[in-house]
Amino acid sequence: MHENSVIRHAGITLRALPGMARFALRCAPADAPRASQALGLDLPLAALTASAGAGRAALWLGPDEWLILAEDGAAETLPPAMEDAFAATPFSLVEVSGRQLAYGLSGPGAEEVLAEGCPLDLSDAAFGPGTCTRTLFGKVEMVLWRPGPEPAWHIEVWRSFAPHLHAHLREALLDL
Repeated sequence: MHENSVIRHAGITLRALPGMARFALRCAPADAPRASQALGLDLPLAALTASAGAGRAALWLGPDEWLILAEDGAAETLPPAMEDAFAATPFSLVEVSGRQLAYGLSGPGAEEVLAEGCPLDLSDAAFGPGTCTRTLFGKVEMVLWRPGPEPAWHIEVWRSFAPHLHAHLREALLDL
């Protein structure tokens, strides 16, 4: 899917999201306050949650693992800030911007499109605003995040699986 491609059907929109910097952060939960200060964003410490603000987001992927999403430009500023914050404390910050890309799926009925290939309950009660997780769509692993109260999802996928995921999402969308 070309970066500017958009598919609209039945009030639902599937689009490639613009490029952004992505980092895989690993650190002890006890060190999360230092990481939060360096990021300028509170790291979520509860399972399946995300925090966002000022052009950055932190998605909890495990007890000591977060996916950091940032508007372009953070690729240069984030590593030095984290190195300063952690000085002699072990941590890992790996830029994974080239590994992944993102899709946005939004509109009334977007949940139905996702239900076509995702085994999770995506209702408001089970997957409310700010919820994120690793999951599958068909046989493709993805990170699914619902940033706000509207019916909209941010989908992160490894670049090599993106054509398959896009084709499956497109088919599910057009089947509505």
